[in-house]
Amino acid sequence: MSVTLLSWDAPGPYSVAFSTRLGGVSQGTYDSLNLGLMTHDEPANVEENRRRLCEAAGTEVARLAMNRQVHAATVNRAEAGERGREGDGLWTDEPAVPMLKLTADCLPIALARQNGEKPALALLHVGRLGLLQGIVDAGVAALGGRLAAVIGPGIGPCCYEVGEDIAGAYRERFGADALRGRNLDLWTVAERVLRSAGVESVERLDLCTACDPARFFSHRRDGPVTGRQGVIGYVT
Repeated sequence: MSVTLLSWDAPGPYSVAFSTRLGGVSQGTYDSLNLGLMTHDEPANVEENRRRLCEAAGTEVARLAMNRQVHAATVNRAEAGERGREGDGLWTDEPAVPMLKLTADCLPIALARQNGEKPALALLHVGRLGLLQGIVDAGVAALGGRLAAVIGPGIGPCCYEVGEDIAGAYRERFGADALRGRNLDLWTVAERVLRSAGVESVERLDLCTACDPARFFSHRRDGPVTGRQGVIGYVT
């Protein structure tokens, strides 16, 4: 089975795609394109999966930039091949520096500077804590200029029940319609934050990772023993 990607038609010289769980070599719970080393999957399988992902995306795995994600609001400038710095966002205006952010229910978001400015791209890992702490605003600020964004597959308001501590924080910050009953609507809140930050074009895939076990890993659905998909992108 080949690697299956969901591509974004970004407005400029960019390649951006969201991975699914299809097309890798991992087995069992991690079947098959698990991209997360911080799991109990075999590291050799994850490395091969990342290689396959990069090949499908038209780039080189040796140049792949990643962070150690910590559910915060830090956005780092990507350096080709660098993997260890803490942060939930990466950005670059340098061509051919591929970036990868991993998710298992959190939202993968891509931001692109639109035509007329020097091309630049940012990828964000956006969870309920990072959204409150300002990861989206930090990504917008890192790029500047006229921006377009896409919100990729993540847990939807159909499945994301939260406690009153989180629900109350979101009601106070974003309004009552940030929730549907006891369920958090990360898709709507992320779009609202992007538009409030001045992003002119916001696209949403509205694909729920918890609802679609055939295509996506989900921590909420499967528990802690699950894989990771993500968003990969670079300036071409």
